Amino acid sequence: MTAQPPTSLVRRPSTMEELLTVPQVMARLQLGRSAVYDLLRTRQLASITLGRARRIPTHALNDFIRTRLEQEAA
Repeated sequence: MTAQPPTSLVRRPSTMEELLTVPQVMARLQLGRSAVYDLLRTRQLASITLGRARRIPTHALNDFIRTRLEQEAA
């Protein structure tokens, strides 16, 4: 039997996309549930649905933030 490294030391490939839950996005944006679902409904924030679960790719959240920063700077 081979010893497995602790999970905290296991590195995921950089090409692997991390998917966030709505509560994780709420925490990162410091917004309420309804506000996050409004962003999803109006397609300002991209997401995928897996069964009944909604997941937001990290790149979609980063794109959303970048776009909002650019709009504010203009």
